Amino acid sequence: MKKLLYVLLLAGMSSMLNPAFAQSTGTAAKKEAQKKPVKKTNKKAIEEKAAPVAAGAAGSAAGSNDDDEDLGEANIEGSTVTHFNCELGNKITTYSNVGDDKYMAIRWKDKVHRLRRIGTSTGANRFENRKAGLVWINIPTKAMLLDSRKGQQLANECRDPEQTKAFAAKTKS
Repeated sequence: MKKLLYVLLLAGMSSMLNPAFAQSTGTAAKKEAQKKPVKKTNKKAIEEKAAPVAAGAAGSAAGSNDDDEDLGEANIEGSTVTHFNCELGNKITTYSNVGDDKYMAIRWKDKVHRLRRIGTSTGANRFENRKAGLVWINIPTKAMLLDSRKGQQLANECRDPEQTKAFAAKTKS
């Protein structure tokens, strides 16, 4: 979807810069559209071909629209549990599996959410569930939970016991 918007934006800009180009491109595009029949796609068939969610979770992957992704229900049985204490008394529990570093689950406000790992250039551990609007970022000194829909922090200065010890030692120095 983003690529399509980008292409449309570029096409609009090129027509503003060179009207002759826009006219020639417009007529060529109309002739090309008349020649080729439009192939209809079946949304259900596309969803069936989508890759399944990693083992250990119920549900299936949604189509190609990232905003409507469904990561399925989190299966926290046999997971490594980590408790985080955050500022303002917030508490978050994370569930991770040794064999599956692409997904994790978090318990936030009595609800368990499954999140998918998103690659970063900084090396931070970033997990996201776009459907729920949650982003979990964990760096060596702290972690935070963000609401991507509202653009605000839900919990900040979250630390597990190891991070709390490291933070206390650092502040004493």
